[in-house]
Amino acid sequence: MYYIVYGLLWTVSLLPMPVLYLFSDFIYLLVYYVFKYRRHVVMHNLAIAFPEKSKQERTSIAKKFYRNFTDTFIETVKLVSAGRGFVEKSSQGDFKLMNDLLSKGHNINAMVGHQFNWEFANLSYALNLKAPFVGIYMPISNKAFDRIFFDIRKRYGTILISAQEFKTHMHQVFRSQYMLGLGADQNPGYPGNAFWMDFFSKPAPFLTGPAKGAVKNNAAVVFVGMKKIKRGQYRFDTTLLTETAADKTPEELTLLYKNALEKTIREDPPNYLWSHRRWKWEWKEEYGPIIRG
Repeated sequence: MYYIVYGLLWTVSLLPMPVLYLFSDFIYLLVYYVFKYRRHVVMHNLAIAFPEKSKQERTSIAKKFYRNFTDTFIETVKLVSAGRGFVEKSSQGDFKLMNDLLSKGHNINAMVGHQFNWEFANLSYALNLKAPFVGIYMPISNKAFDRIFFDIRKRYGTILISAQEFKTHMHQVFRSQYMLGLGADQNPGYPGNAFWMDFFSKPAPFLTGPAKGAVKNNAAVVFVGMKKIKRGQYRFDTTLLTETAADKTPEELTLLYKNALEKTIREDPPNYLWSHRRWKWEWKEEYGPIIRG
């Protein structure tokens, strides 16, 4: 099955981007108008995030989100055969801050959100950093697609570790200098084991692991925000949250991350994964206080 899927994707990926974007336009029409993929989730999320906007304004954001969603899929298919030049042409990154931190001897925890196009970001940072880029990922249930995406993501030296295996392999990672990429806006498996914070207009649970690990290892912590400049062009901006995580509490670090993520989403609302059920859990007193600041 892997070779069949890979062969089909490789053949499609050879098409020029203008043609592939026509495919994206067609997929968008199917996903939004025909299958209505998770439209109720998207609109519900947007109503929570932007209660001050009209329904028409939120619908406009939703439509642009779905276009970004299908564009990201098509751009990832292109990566099956595209080389370094395509990645560099499509990405503008701020790498100086991270490389300066690495030159000072720091390890780095990069906390990111589900913004497009994270596949370009992974490859761009792997190409431009002076230390190994370690990516924590969630395996795809379809084994053929999981292997294809794994091969794409490790192409320029990224060290990939599944979230389920991280505790087993983390000691090997921490033996030498590293930059660790973490999708810190995932929902926790159990909402009671989380930091609860106001995310836009409603409390949401945030994973405790990324900040606790940074404090334990006294890593420098940065936030990477992703912005879509135009179709096929992305910019990745790096914000320093702290140079020495041990000077912060995990709650303080997570709050800094949450504020940075919310700010960059507000600057480019359609570029966030609104089909993700960010407010899946409802806060209860038994989960502990809502952290504000």
